[in-house]
Amino acid sequence: MPSVLPDGEPMPEDGALPASALAGAERRPLGFYLHVPYCATRCGYCDFNTYTASELRGSGGVLASRDNYAEQVVEEVRLARKVLGDDPRTVETVFVGGGTPTLLAAADLGRMLAAIRDEFGLAEGAEVTTEANPESVDPRYLAELREAGFNRISFGMQSARQHVLKVLDRTHTPGRPEACVAEARAAGFGHVNLDLIYGTPGESDADWRASLETALGAGPDHVSAYALIVEEGTQLARRIRRGEVPMTDDDVHADRYLIAEETLSAAGFAWYEVSNWATSPAGRCRHNELYWRGADWWGAGPGAHSHVGGVRWWNVKHPGAYAQALGEGRSPGAGRELLSAEERRVERILLELRLVEGCPLELLRPAGAAAAARALEDGLLEPEPYGRGQAVLTLRGRLLADAVVRDLVD
Repeated sequence: MPSVLPDGEPMPEDGALPASALAGAERRPLGFYLHVPYCATRCGYCDFNTYTASELRGSGGVLASRDNYAEQVVEEVRLARKVLGDDPRTVETVFVGGGTPTLLAAADLGRMLAAIRDEFGLAEGAEVTTEANPESVDPRYLAELREAGFNRISFGMQSARQHVLKVLDRTHTPGRPEACVAEARAAGFGHVNLDLIYGTPGESDADWRASLETALGAGPDHVSAYALIVEEGTQLARRIRRGEVPMTDDDVHADRYLIAEETLSAAGFAWYEVSNWATSPAGRCRHNELYWRGADWWGAGPGAHSHVGGVRWWNVKHPGAYAQALGEGRSPGAGRELLSAEERRVERILLELRLVEGCPLELLRPAGAAAAARALEDGLLEPEPYGRGQAVLTLRGRLLADAVVRDLVD
């Protein structure tokens, strides 16, 4: 979750949504994202809305204490129930992200989930995920999470090489993420993801292959692999600017992506989104699919974003301001925007084109349709789905996904 919030119109103090947002809601999936903004240390590449204890001290630290955070999220879940009124939907996915959610007690994460279950109900077979830092969990903690109702977990592995982890300022040691997978399986988690990052300064092709092989050897059923993006204002950006570490170029990123596709495919994984692979459809992250398909979700927590029926809003960033708003009975929303039909069309193209199912060609305007025809000729779109009216990226198209999207949205 990036730390910079967009502009928009003010959010009503009671969080009320226009009637249009709830029209036809029963036909759309509903999910919850719960943001835990706490980290033990700040990673050098991170631009997310997260805070260490020292960063909170003297700036709303009492209100923003980890000790009472679960109750604040519970209050926002209760607010969501009021705002959504008699919406009959049960919740299909819950995703707890951060930050490091597992810095909170497992019982606190369970309380947050229980609030959703009590206020909305969980759909049969609901996917309930939390992110976790490998050093912040142990077998007992994982067993408590499973008992609370979590059935999917995502560990931040990033790399198997110590020198790569050092550049990223990651605090875990090589070997710990793989052990966590075994511990999560033993606790009863049916789905386990490992997050990897490629393109870190100083990483070689051999380092990246080793990270992939190590991840696969741990036995997850889902792997996410993201190219490192150097965000302005981060410690890593400052180090690169000072010439302390080199910047990785786009060609290296492309080569690493091809290595990932080759290695993961050979191990029985299939891509379903440009940066995500799973061993089966059941292993896909259904919560992220909800985002990519423009469904409805409520984001609770500082800086969290929500979307319901074409209305998008975002909460105040700072944990202290978030706690204060809820304590005063106000929505923590900082602003919102009502998406036009054209904006929703463009977003569908931006997001759905990244999926293995692709996006319908009927979404394209004439200029975009002409661009799609050129992309087909250039080997960027798959011929068979194109003939059925779907724009689906080829492997080469995935390497150039951002450029293809720009052309298709004309």
